Amino acid sequence: MKRQVKFSILRKYLEAFGWLWVWLVVATYVGQNLVSIGQNLWLSAWAKEAKHTSLFVCSGVYVLTRGSLAASRTLYVQLLNNVLHLPLQFFETSPIGQIINRFTKDMFIIDTRFHYYLRTWVNCTLDVIGTILVIVGALPLFILGVIPLVFFYFNIQRYYMASSRQIRRLAGASRSPVISHFSETLSGVSTIRAFGHEQRFIRQSKDLVNENLVCFYNNVISNRWLSVRLEFLGNLMVFFAALLAVLAGDSIDSAIVGLSISYALNITQSLNFWVRKACEIETNAVSIERVCEYENMDKEAPWIMSTRPPSQWPNKGIVEFINYQVRYRDNLDLALQDITFQTQSEEKIGIVGRTGAGKSTLSNCLFRIVERSGGKIIIDGIDIATIGLHDLRGKLNIIPQDPVLFSGTLKTNLDPLDQYSDSELWEVLELCHLKEFVQSLPKRLLHEISEGGENLSVGQRQLVCLGRALLRKTKILILDEATASIDFETDNLVQTTIRKEFSDCTILTIAHRLHSIIDSDRVLVLDSGRIVEFETPQMLIHRKGLFFEMATEAGITQDSREEQINDLSCTYYTE
Repeated sequence: MKRQVKFSILRKYLEAFGWLWVWLVVATYVGQNLVSIGQNLWLSAWAKEAKHTSLFVCSGVYVLTRGSLAASRTLYVQLLNNVLHLPLQFFETSPIGQIINRFTKDMFIIDTRFHYYLRTWVNCTLDVIGTILVIVGALPLFILGVIPLVFFYFNIQRYYMASSRQIRRLAGASRSPVISHFSETLSGVSTIRAFGHEQRFIRQSKDLVNENLVCFYNNVISNRWLSVRLEFLGNLMVFFAALLAVLAGDSIDSAIVGLSISYALNITQSLNFWVRKACEIETNAVSIERVCEYENMDKEAPWIMSTRPPSQWPNKGIVEFINYQVRYRDNLDLALQDITFQTQSEEKIGIVGRTGAGKSTLSNCLFRIVERSGGKIIIDGIDIATIGLHDLRGKLNIIPQDPVLFSGTLKTNLDPLDQYSDSELWEVLELCHLKEFVQSLPKRLLHEISEGGENLSVGQRQLVCLGRALLRKTKILILDEATASIDFETDNLVQTTIRKEFSDCTILTIAHRLHSIIDSDRVLVLDSGRIVEFETPQMLIHRKGLFFEMATEAGITQDSREEQINDLSCTYYTE
């Protein structure tokens, strides 16, 4: 059995609500209930006092609405800020449905339900207290029946809340797989249809929905269980009030007896609502708990720090690794060990190695997606660990293996921050061999890109990413197996453009295809997270080490390799 929802979770909501508005809500509802009781005690003054009730009701509604809006906005901003600051490894290990669930279902409860339950509970609490005071004032012996009934109420409430809280948690946990499975099915619908597995995914979806509905059904059943017992106790309270009134005989005024009986009849509903809303507050506070749980997770380093690099940094593009070590988690082995090397200004470095050698980890370290376990990386004399992530990542350029496009226009995908003119965009499109294709589109730059760029081929998506890199044109470019998933024709277009347009930049090329790095100034060979070779391609050929083995396995002979280098060099100088 999990722990109860701590009061600190409710306190977070009240802090977001604003303490001034909290006390104003309490004051207005106290006033509303006091005036309501006064109206019933002095029926002759009903018309006059009704104005005051309306004033308190309107004030309470305004104050509550104002505070709940402030609370929802504050908690949403905190959630968004916490998620944006989480390290990228978190998104690789957490289901996307779990994150979406926080922004949808949990925020929906905070926006529309939680403040209603809180308001109703406060109102019912004051109503119950006022009702008991009125009945006890008319029939003092009623207090002897109230005490055991209140004891039973609290026991029923505690028993119900223990189960209801867990059912609500299970419902939240079983909803995330439904969302994850649905989003995964949408993203892979073409593959599912191609292999004819539609029915299997439909069955899986039904099974996940049924699991979620089991929790919903149990929630309904537990509510019925609570309702039967509360109705029984409420009827006992009415019975005691009526019995005491009969036993009192003519000793008390008949009007007071009628008032106490009428209040006793109403208290059943009030107590039912009071217990139910108290349970709803605790069970729905789980949503606030889930929204706030990202607050205590480890975050990335600050985006902006007091130490900021010069605006022209890096102007040389010299990258130096010094005894660099990194691991993805504390309980795992080192992914990179004692990495030490230095590039020259505007040097073209090829990075190769077998699967799992640490090639992509090396590029992740440059962007500080994975933080160091030892050593340091220096770019143009500045240790990248001493500056903010925005300053670092804004000065580096990458063309990833899997091209990433967003829903929107082609223009916003090329220039998300709207920093460049249309003429610059057309110039870049021409450089990455997309100008003719874009001109053939009806809306040209305003052509709508579907989610993930599904209405473009893989090669076209990669060329759009190349265009994005050409616009930024930083001094250091990382190619993380950028041409591994495209055809040779598109590969040649990308390589030709990169050699021409980034000739004055330092380029680190991570590649599976050796022909794409064979013309590099030097090649860095990784094996099991260590540097085993770092020399010019020609020197590595003569050494006949790991690089030579990989080239031989790829069917590249020494003569053909030298011819390829000469051909590429001729092409480059001709351009």
